[in-house]
Amino acid sequence: MKGAPSESWTGSEIAIIGMAGRFPGARNIDKFWQNLRQGVESIHLLDDQELAVLGVEEAVRRDPNYVKAAAVMEGIDLFDAAFFGYTPREAELMDPQHRVLLECAWETLEHAGYDPARFPGAIGMFAGGTTNTYLLFNLMSNRDTLGVFDPMQIDIGNGADFYATRVSYKLNLTGPSFTLQTACSTALVALHTACQSLLNEECDLALAGGVSIHVKHPEGYWYVEGGNVSPDGHCRAFDAQGRGTIFGSGVGLVLLKRLENALADRDHIHAIVRGSAINNDGAGKVGFTAPSITGQAGVITEALAFAGIKADTIRYVETHGTATKLGDPVEIRALTRAFQTQTTAKHFCAIGSVKSNVGHLASAAGAASIIKTAMMLQHQQIPPSLHFEKPNPEIDFENSPFYISTSLTEWASNGAPRRAGVSSFGVGGTNAHAILEEAPAPEPVGPSRPVQLLLLSTKTVTALEAAQANLAQHLNDHSDLNLADVAYTLHVGRQTFAQRHMLICRTTQEAATLLAAHDTQRSFSSAATSQERPVVFMFPGMGDQYPEMALELYQTEPTFRQYLDRAAEFLKPELGLDLRTVLYPNGTAARPGTNEPAAALAPQIDLRKMLRRGNEKPDSTTQQLNETWLAHPILFALEYALAQVWLEWGVQPRAMIGYSIGEYVAACLAGVYSFEEGLSLVAKRAQMIQKLPGGAMLAVLLPEEAVLPWLNEQLSLAAVNTAQACVVSGAIEAITQLERQLIEKSVACQRIHSQHAFHSTWMTPIVEPFRELLHQVTLRPPTIPFFSNVTGDWITANEATSPDYWARHMSQTVRFASGLQALLQQPQQV
Repeated sequence: MKGAPSESWTGSEIAIIGMAGRFPGARNIDKFWQNLRQGVESIHLLDDQELAVLGVEEAVRRDPNYVKAAAVMEGIDLFDAAFFGYTPREAELMDPQHRVLLECAWETLEHAGYDPARFPGAIGMFAGGTTNTYLLFNLMSNRDTLGVFDPMQIDIGNGADFYATRVSYKLNLTGPSFTLQTACSTALVALHTACQSLLNEECDLALAGGVSIHVKHPEGYWYVEGGNVSPDGHCRAFDAQGRGTIFGSGVGLVLLKRLENALADRDHIHAIVRGSAINNDGAGKVGFTAPSITGQAGVITEALAFAGIKADTIRYVETHGTATKLGDPVEIRALTRAFQTQTTAKHFCAIGSVKSNVGHLASAAGAASIIKTAMMLQHQQIPPSLHFEKPNPEIDFENSPFYISTSLTEWASNGAPRRAGVSSFGVGGTNAHAILEEAPAPEPVGPSRPVQLLLLSTKTVTALEAAQANLAQHLNDHSDLNLADVAYTLHVGRQTFAQRHMLICRTTQEAATLLAAHDTQRSFSSAATSQERPVVFMFPGMGDQYPEMALELYQTEPTFRQYLDRAAEFLKPELGLDLRTVLYPNGTAARPGTNEPAAALAPQIDLRKMLRRGNEKPDSTTQQLNETWLAHPILFALEYALAQVWLEWGVQPRAMIGYSIGEYVAACLAGVYSFEEGLSLVAKRAQMIQKLPGGAMLAVLLPEEAVLPWLNEQLSLAAVNTAQACVVSGAIEAITQLERQLIEKSVACQRIHSQHAFHSTWMTPIVEPFRELLHQVTLRPPTIPFFSNVTGDWITANEATSPDYWARHMSQTVRFASGLQALLQQPQQV
């Protein structure tokens, strides 16, 4: 099943595209899944020495009803306050539930690859927590200290009203944001509410989940006969020995998105929420804390109906499974009633309870269940539900559709999508049920660039070092990752901060190695400043062309290839040939099945080789490329195509400067004429020059004033490149004589590969014909400022739209040094 819509989808499906959580025994969801697969029980059994250190009195420790066990989430005392802009004092006054929920929200968005600062839509936040034990056992026991603080500040740091809105404020989430409180079903009710908000188009992304932290952990707890807690610290869901659960600490959030949008945006989908429902038992039960068969069966039936699927397509149910004598039998009876309205089949659906692994996480319990089930669907495995040996005698499994999953098994499929139910029932009667379905197989990724740029950004140097180590470890652990996907997510799915690190690489293994080795050739770190850094595009002139120039760009960059192909096709009638056959005489095909060029790539990356050549002796192809009638249109097309790649990457020039033919590229990008008009002008201009008598050019290492005395009717000042370097252009014999005279005077000079005396009086015969040609083109004022070669200053609208200007441009001195100096001295205009 690919990413195309399924015939069974109704249009109300929601994609889970991000997940994060911290649970007993697991600081992240990868460790959580590893523990689930291996059947790990993350309950900490305490000895007397530990309890004594915690201040538990000996009499309490000796009491047989005191259970020395705890479901502990590590790190509840830790918080990166500075990252979120809190002072240490503010963090000290804040309930840890607020702290870890905020961190988890950040992690969930990063897991999905979304930076809320750049996301164009609204992001909602739906979550809840449990009783604030930090306020009870920490703050209230230090009332003298509290007395110096504003009571409102204490309330905001600890009030349940602010779970969701604090996250929305700190992460700038502008969608619906509110706290939900339905006891044990809080997180799953939050998921249902978030799905409805998405379907109502109140937001475009939604965070949903819950948090529960008990600050007295890892202390034990008191067992009360007939209560809901376990006498031995184990949650034996559905087992004959089940006598209660164990409450623990945890936090979990998922990021949701409408499925159709997730598919269109090519998000990584962990699972699909086919449907969900919530209800309340009302008064039809024996007591306020008691469960209701009618209420639970009703919410499951409603969720199935909303999802538009049959019960016999469900092959797993993640139950509420608290191991209480009353709760477990009621839950199975309710499930059986709901399923048997649609099927009489037996023992086709496995059930399990994550509470047997990590305990009951109260308001975060539903989040743990959803994350567990989503990972089961993703990995196509059913992990064991622990401590089941003999069924509770009050449960009739023999006549039900269900059986207990007691070992890790592969989740087989008969060709239909794998589906699972998730239940969560709260004290007080609010029931929630969700139907999850496996994600469609992603569409195959297309070819990517052979070289990738990985970007990391953090607020501090130590965090940057940690990020490098974490990425290296992640790449080592997931060597099958598509490196282009990694690069894309790091670029667009992460917020940018002051500390930066970049890395150029080809493979995940190479990236991991370079990150670990701190390679400085293809990676470096730096601290960004708030200084604005405007970009100027610079375009070269004649002499930079060579065979297979930019071949790798042509093979790997669709935008570059698009514009070069467009130029080649347009110029075929004008040139009488395909310029690609001259530029790429060996062909342009990549190696089969790769993005590598036909010629073997050097083992060490040198990006300059994409655009620059060595000093090899010119062959016949090189000589052909040096012919003006070919070189000019080829250079124009290459430079314009490369500029379009930079624009596609988001690099916008504030200004431009070109050298000779390069100024035509700048004018084209500035909108003075269209791409096709520019190609035609440059090609016809080059053909006019080609018909002129041959000439030569000489680079001279002298300032302009020292060169002028050497000029005559046969020699012109073609260009002033720097304060100490000029180019002289003229008749071949005159240039040869000048070269000899300068060498005799020990003046450094170098002949330039050129067949004509560009930017000299030798261009005069074609000035008028070219001016007539320009009158046939509609010249428009530039939309991006660029420098004039003729004046060495910013070009004016009158100049850019004047045929006279472009006609004079051929025979006038290229004032490149003046333009560059003006550019550097007038940054405020850039």
